[in-house]
Amino acid sequence: MRGAFVVFGMERKPSPMERLVAFGVRWALLSVAVWVAANVVGGIYLDGWESTLVVALILGLLNAVVRPVLFWASLPLTCLTVGLFLLVLNAAMLALTAWIAGHFDRIHFHIDGFWDAFWGALIISVVAWLLGLFVRAPGKP
Repeated sequence: MRGAFVVFGMERKPSPMERLVAFGVRWALLSVAVWVAANVVGGIYLDGWESTLVVALILGLLNAVVRPVLFWASLPLTCLTVGLFLLVLNAAMLALTAWIAGHFDRIHFHIDGFWDAFWGALIISVVAWLLGLFVRAPGKP
């Protein structure tokens, strides 16, 4: 069972509080990854910790809701490119995040172009993966 805890040999579903903590941990890890990408890639502009948190929230929500639909829609192309199209899909999610963030005055996040979004998405993926190796959210096996 996915997302189940094993305690004393018995499985149980995570409580709402455990799920909230797990969400907070994943959000924090994604926030750090977005911050790293903005500091490494010259064409990504991010100003302030509030913007960082909101951008990570938007990106996380898009990855949870929109990305699965786009993944299945682009599966034939992903197979033809041996999975490399997923990098383009990640760049599109980051560009969409920047577009959404651009509609709010208090969020200071901008990406210059496709290649900046591409490299930023690649860095975010790698940093989030590396951080996830060291920090496990509750409810993850």
